[in-house]
Amino acid sequence: MVAFQEVLFLLYFNHLIFDPIPYIDVEFPMIPMFLCLWAVVAGCVIVGYRSQSAIIANYIFWIVFVNFTPMQRDFDGGVDLFMIGVGFFLIFMPIGRALSVDNLLYKLQFKYKEAPALPKTISALSLLFPVMICLGFLYFDSAIHKLFAEHWRNGLGGWLPSAMPYYISALDLSWMLNNEILQKSIGYLILVFQFTFLFLFYRRSFRPIFLFVGAGLHIGITISLNIYPFGLGMLSVYILMVPFSWWAAVADGLIYKTPQLAVFYDGDCPLCNRTASIISHFDVLQGVAFKDLQTQADSAPQLQNYEEKLLLADLYAVDLQGHVCAGVDTYIQIFQKMRYLAVFAWIMRIPGIYHLAKLIYRRIADNRVRNVCDASCMPAVSKCAYPIDLYTRIFENYAQQKPRQFRFRLAKVFLVLAILQLNSSIHYGFLYRFYDLSTVESPLVNQARILSNSVLMLSTTFLGITPHALYLHDHFEGYEDLFAISYIDAQGKELWLPFVNEQGRMLAPNWGRVHSMWANIAITPNINSDRLDKFIMKVTAFWGAKVGLDLNHARFIIKHKKINSPVQWSKDLRKNNLSGDWANIGTATWTNKHYQLKLQEIK
Repeated sequence: MVAFQEVLFLLYFNHLIFDPIPYIDVEFPMIPMFLCLWAVVAGCVIVGYRSQSAIIANYIFWIVFVNFTPMQRDFDGGVDLFMIGVGFFLIFMPIGRALSVDNLLYKLQFKYKEAPALPKTISALSLLFPVMICLGFLYFDSAIHKLFAEHWRNGLGGWLPSAMPYYISALDLSWMLNNEILQKSIGYLILVFQFTFLFLFYRRSFRPIFLFVGAGLHIGITISLNIYPFGLGMLSVYILMVPFSWWAAVADGLIYKTPQLAVFYDGDCPLCNRTASIISHFDVLQGVAFKDLQTQADSAPQLQNYEEKLLLADLYAVDLQGHVCAGVDTYIQIFQKMRYLAVFAWIMRIPGIYHLAKLIYRRIADNRVRNVCDASCMPAVSKCAYPIDLYTRIFENYAQQKPRQFRFRLAKVFLVLAILQLNSSIHYGFLYRFYDLSTVESPLVNQARILSNSVLMLSTTFLGITPHALYLHDHFEGYEDLFAISYIDAQGKELWLPFVNEQGRMLAPNWGRVHSMWANIAITPNINSDRLDKFIMKVTAFWGAKVGLDLNHARFIIKHKKINSPVQWSKDLRKNNLSGDWANIGTATWTNKHYQLKLQEIK
């Protein structure tokens, strides 16, 4: 679902992200088509249709778009490489089970009562192994980098970004930010949490603690900062950490102990069998029980007054109170008993919709009776075995047939992944900060550096293993300048571009990777004039077209104000950074679709 919304985001901003000059120089005209294909693939993953193929295709789409488009260079959303890593492990996970369309299609090959039982359990290792790699390695690497940032050592790693206008959401959390003890407690908790997660999360006694702390931190990121894809992407992995006993307890509290509705169907009718299979598949609360009227009509005395011909012409149901319903009313009761589809039951009761539904149902039911529905009235489906995915091949077949060999090979896989992560952590976490290896005149050191960089390129590209040096001192130290853009409309009135508002906050939907482009690349502690020129051009062209400006003659005003980014706690920093006056420091003009920027020197 996170991937699906990211594809929709890319579709909306495709001209800003992929065009060298938005709407004017369109270098990748086929991008929208491939994004639509990606959206279809992500939709298939969500519903579990052709799961194995869809997961692999989704993984390939992430790799291609991140490595062969401007997404990584200029519009890195902070979650792309993480999604590549998660996408890789999804290939080996059993996501095609439970409520998936794949399971339903498999059941539809059989008569309702003859459908074989599907596997009810999965390997716990298949759930915890991705958590160890995707979260455990990431946290440990991130914690190493945090030790080199002064504001993190002061316990203010969560406080400082939450007080910087470019990074915050519209939710005002000043009551939390103004509590020094609380903020430092959160900051040090993050450090302890990230250092210990890898070594303790898998223990049953510690798992609930790490689940609640980690989920709470990422929920906080999602609602307080405007990098919600990062928060949601990592939060989704925490689903794998929920103890299995909790799922059982939830199921025990929600699933009916006794079916609330008995639905009678014609066991010799393929259409009725298909209907029973579909409804039972989605009846996760088990509120509806299907009974073959050919063999169990005697068990419902309420139906004995009905002629067999009528029974065959309709779908009848009896609830626990003995009330009989037929036709459309049966479906209304089914939706009602399924609970989560109750809204459809309410809609179907609306006058007009109810009568239309009755007409459609009557036509289908009467046609079935007149033509005596048998095996010929439904498309033939060739029976096949349950689809064998990589999870089944590795974690079930191979692990059961050769358990010792399986454990040995999985240990080797873990060792390789650990070496790849250590290569990244040591290279960037230590050597990069203390030594400039490019100046060392040793053939051995140079070969080691080249080898390390080559391994880093491969592990980053295909596994998403990368340094997680996010929001450190080199990012915020000296970050004291904010830029915003306004424009002159056709009536000569100055209006703010829907990008950065009067406070300095980035407005929705300019969050995620668009925020990263502006706040992490265009505007930095050491502003590069060429980069700033480039991204002002892209923003004015994109949003100028969005607000209806003619780029043959359009004028934008560049605004600037100062903020503070201290490494020591101070009260009302968020409020102070959002206040202050803007100064006009330049103009960006478009004449006959040619761009020119005039900018004063910033003092």
